[in-house]
Amino acid sequence: MTRIITMLLLIFTFSVSCKKEVPKKISLQEDISFLANDSLLGRETGTPQELMAASYIQQRMENIGLLPKGNAGTYFQTFTFKPKTDPHSEAQFVSGDGTITGTNVIGYIDNNTDKTVIIGAHYDHLGMGGEGSLYAEGEAIHNGADDNASGVGIMLQLAQRLQDTLTGSNYLFIGFSGEEMGLLGSNYFCKNPTIDFDSANYMINMDMVGRLREDKTLSITGTGTAPVWNQVLNSTNAHFKLVLGESGMGPSDHTSFYLQDIPALHFFTGQHEDYHKPSDDSEKLNYEGMKMIEDYIVDVIAELDDAAKLSFRTTKNESEEVPRFKVGLGVMPDYLFDGKGMRIDGVTEDRPAAVAGLQKGDIVIQLGDSTVVDMMSYMRALSAFEEGGTAKVVVDRDGKQVEAKVTF
Repeated sequence: MTRIITMLLLIFTFSVSCKKEVPKKISLQEDISFLANDSLLGRETGTPQELMAASYIQQRMENIGLLPKGNAGTYFQTFTFKPKTDPHSEAQFVSGDGTITGTNVIGYIDNNTDKTVIIGAHYDHLGMGGEGSLYAEGEAIHNGADDNASGVGIMLQLAQRLQDTLTGSNYLFIGFSGEEMGLLGSNYFCKNPTIDFDSANYMINMDMVGRLREDKTLSITGTGTAPVWNQVLNSTNAHFKLVLGESGMGPSDHTSFYLQDIPALHFFTGQHEDYHKPSDDSEKLNYEGMKMIEDYIVDVIAELDDAAKLSFRTTKNESEEVPRFKVGLGVMPDYLFDGKGMRIDGVTEDRPAAVAGLQKGDIVIQLGDSTVVDMMSYMRALSAFEEGGTAKVVVDRDGKQVEAKVTF
């Protein structure tokens, strides 16, 4: 694989300088391995390395045969913004001193229909770390193979497959910049669309789709944004254990489209211990699982190919119901767990859970005096504690109840 990546890098560099084309047929694994290569230094928004990734995606789109749908007849839509200092404020799309330029990459299949399917994935990541990184040992390249070279890789394979097939819709493919800084690229596109938004039928977003587990659990949120989603997703499903969520709001780029009254789905295979760390590398991905997700999305699109335009529906904003809390256990929850309790998917060293002896795979069933039956009840229980306080925690460990004491 190292040899393949070296060859791709050489081909890419040569093609940029000499205007030669990269090969049209590039595999999912090759796309992801290129984007998650150390040479791109983590693809941080606004860096030369992110622009290299953008140029690679642009060439892939061009060679597949997608039409440019950025600005001024190009595949690029650039936006300039001032980084947020207040996490609760909106980004300012302005130019001048202290600003950063991001680049969306946009390609189009025009089937001369009155409805357009939008398929997107962000390609930026955390660069050498900094804000958002969960790595505590200084600067290091955060390659972001799962987050989100995986989504971009599937997007490019879908573009290749949908060219000249399933002609009931037009297709717009977008590689978003600035997602890690607050959904900036999708936000900017939705405020400055390069197509007539009246034609937008629905949006499919893929973010962290590279770690499908053995039980084939696949999370799809946004199912409440159109009345037809549940029926379509279940009728076309042949392989997955689906975990469906209704809300159109969430921490990825589908949210920007939902806020423009466009039905939107978000595909996700779950968090893991390499999330936002330098260890999120391409050799850890489940490529067979990604191919299954690609096939499933094609089946969903095919099911709707001849259907009328979807009706949009607003959903409950689940994030508004999340309790606020001042302390944490120092664990990564398993967001795909659908049993009773809160399953721990990772434990951070030297934090309360680790000190108390909690382990990955433990299922928290009681915290303090509160019974924990799901993620929301876990967060409600956690919100009752202050820093310096203590609590009894009971976990299910391999079918046995284990009690521990945590100090926040």
